[in-house]
Amino acid sequence: MKLINIGFGSVIAAGRILAIVEPDSAPIKRIVQEAKERGMLVDASYGRKTQSVILMDTDHVILSALTPDALTARWNEKQEEQP
Repeated sequence: MKLINIGFGSVIAAGRILAIVEPDSAPIKRIVQEAKERGMLVDASYGRKTQSVILMDTDHVILSALTPDALTARWNEKQEEQP
């Protein structure tokens, strides 16, 4: 299982990621609110401004203080490392 560092020592399983999106649009804000109400929201931003929202295949929604570009670059690095 490949893990991706999403900031501040937090890591997630790379193979479980469905999407990495910016948190600014109304539909994404709704997804975050609904996940919070269902208890499926993980705030890994540690009090910093949320720069990206990670949607997982487990129905979890994860908030990160890293930008989608930074997370995508880390995910691509992990994909290149696979034999």
